[in-house]
Amino acid sequence: MRPFNAGDCLRPVGNSINRAFGNKEPWQIAAITATTVFGFVWIWTELSKDEGFYVRGKRQFFKLAKKLPAVRRRVEKELKKAKDDFESDIKNSNQHLQYSIRLPEKGLSKEQILSLVDEHLKAGHYSWRDGRVSGAVYGYNPELVELVKEVYGKASYTNPLHADLFPGVCKMEAEVVRMACTLFHGNADSCGTMTTGGTESICMAMKAYRDYAREVKGITQPNIVVPRTVHAAFDKGGQYFNIHVRYVDVDPETYEVDIKKFKRAINSNTILLVGSAPNFPYGTMDDIEAIAALGVKYDIPVHVDACLGSFVVALVRHAGYQLRPFDFAVKGVTSISADTHKYGFAPKGSSVIMYSEKKFKDHQFTVTTDWPGGVYGSPTVNGSRAGGIIAACWATMMNFGYEGYLEATKRIVDTARYVERGVRQIDGIFVFGKPATSVIAMGSNVFDIFRLSDALCKLGWNLNALQFPSGIHICITDMHTRPGVADKFLADLRTCTEEIMKDPGQPVVGKMALYGMAQSIPDRSVIGEVTRLFLHSMYYTPEK
Repeated sequence: MRPFNAGDCLRPVGNSINRAFGNKEPWQIAAITATTVFGFVWIWTELSKDEGFYVRGKRQFFKLAKKLPAVRRRVEKELKKAKDDFESDIKNSNQHLQYSIRLPEKGLSKEQILSLVDEHLKAGHYSWRDGRVSGAVYGYNPELVELVKEVYGKASYTNPLHADLFPGVCKMEAEVVRMACTLFHGNADSCGTMTTGGTESICMAMKAYRDYAREVKGITQPNIVVPRTVHAAFDKGGQYFNIHVRYVDVDPETYEVDIKKFKRAINSNTILLVGSAPNFPYGTMDDIEAIAALGVKYDIPVHVDACLGSFVVALVRHAGYQLRPFDFAVKGVTSISADTHKYGFAPKGSSVIMYSEKKFKDHQFTVTTDWPGGVYGSPTVNGSRAGGIIAACWATMMNFGYEGYLEATKRIVDTARYVERGVRQIDGIFVFGKPATSVIAMGSNVFDIFRLSDALCKLGWNLNALQFPSGIHICITDMHTRPGVADKFLADLRTCTEEIMKDPGQPVVGKMALYGMAQSIPDRSVIGEVTRLFLHSMYYTPEK
């Protein structure tokens, strides 16, 4: 064997250069060289971007296509139809109510106002108090409602922004955070704040890690690596804070994030790794230990989104169920978001964002030092915050206590497992992955699953529709643990499925057909436009 000779490797390159430049004038060689260098620089720049050629190219293609007069007319026609449909639905839902578009000339009495409130709260087609709804309302105890009503009334005009005026409310918030940290195995260094909900908790974590990475690591083009099934709030945070979200597909059998692909998605600009405990669509839990190990290896913070799991996921092992470690007990986990207004059963508008140490929380804060109004600092998005919500959340947690939450966890997870076993026994449908706590997601390889959703809807059930792939899920709450509710759901599910299986090839019709159609539209910006129209319709008031 001949010894290695670098010249042998370089000779073909030299021959190529000779063929390219051998008979060229100096100015031609300079032009070719400049063009080649520019091309390489452009390709390198494009490849270094977080979005690929295909994604940007497809978006640009549809953007240009919609400028064609015929295409634009068709799109505008369909959008107007969607707008009219949305507003019609709002009108029908509130047809028994009068609209107020100006202040009343004279203020209304207490009795008049309470009567109007009752009328407004009667609007809607679903009986959520009877456990007919997936998620949304996680518990309803009239005695707790009375307690919350009284506590909120006492604290309704307090504002922890003014800590000198309301130090007791600040103490309540600190205790809510500390009690939550304890549930999630935080040590003495763990800390956090309350927020108005899971989205704000997630956004605050993203803001904190963006600022931390910029200051400590000098990262100015940040990205985060997340499972495809992670909550949409991470996309919102990416839009708010100019952070690119790198999505990683989940395993098609387990519906947990593919750890090998997850590892490959990490690069030098990655400021955060994320896992769900559990995720919203399928209720499965990512391998947090594996994600945290990557965080330790590459010195990248790791966030666990337990907004949906809340206190149930914190206590499920105490209730006798098996669950992989996921919280601050796992080395590498640096933050957790959890909603107290879900399985903490507090009033809507409360959540907590927790950190393993104060250096991360420090970067969540926003401080303005040179404002003429004085030095201004705030811990979350809001400046003024509702002290009444903080007090009501604190009161709820104090009222439940550890034993109360443990008993609720047992009820909810027992019911979820019972429903899961029942679903698995029904021919024609299957369960996505292995539910970790309270969400059971269903699909079908035999018929359009949205036909089942539509049939259940007609019987008064309100489930969540899923896409990519099509599915539906039910999120078990304390409302479903009441006698007969789970059995009624399974009976209706079985009956509807059996009826559909008589002719499984029929297409879905009506509004549920929109879910399937929406998935098939390649231009996602059109779906975005339709969604914005729906959001606008929520603020509909008549002109007169």
